[in-house]
Amino acid sequence: MKNITTKLEQLVHQGVEFLSKASVLDLTTKTSPEKWSKKEILGHLIDSGVNNLQRFTEIQFENKPFKIVSYKQDELVKANDYQNADIMELLAFWKAINNRIKIMMEKQTSETLAYPILLGNEEVKDLEFLMKDYVVHLEHHLHQIIDN
Repeated sequence: MKNITTKLEQLVHQGVEFLSKASVLDLTTKTSPEKWSKKEILGHLIDSGVNNLQRFTEIQFENKPFKIVSYKQDELVKANDYQNADIMELLAFWKAINNRIKIMMEKQTSETLAYPILLGNEEVKDLEFLMKDYVVHLEHHLHQIIDN
């Protein structure tokens, strides 16, 4: 897990560096009405962090296999009104939730990383897969923010 927690730290640092210097126009521009702005993508990453921290925590004590419950991504972005939120508040929250996730990841053992999870498509994976997938997902969306 050391590689994945190091990667998570690097990505969060990279995101904070970019987003704290980006212009309001760059952060709020939408390529189309149904697409998220960079600020809304950051909001989605916050929602992902919140949901995954809960999953990573609950799998420690819930019955196994732990069933992954999906969440309504578009609705959460809209309900939280990330488009009009203060960027520094969003960055602080995103950084904090990912620090908590990193700490949770570091506490895992080979036994806990093997805890089975049941994905929405009924496929069985383990906690290690879920944690790695979280960082891959974060990286994907961070590239959307920085590279576009």
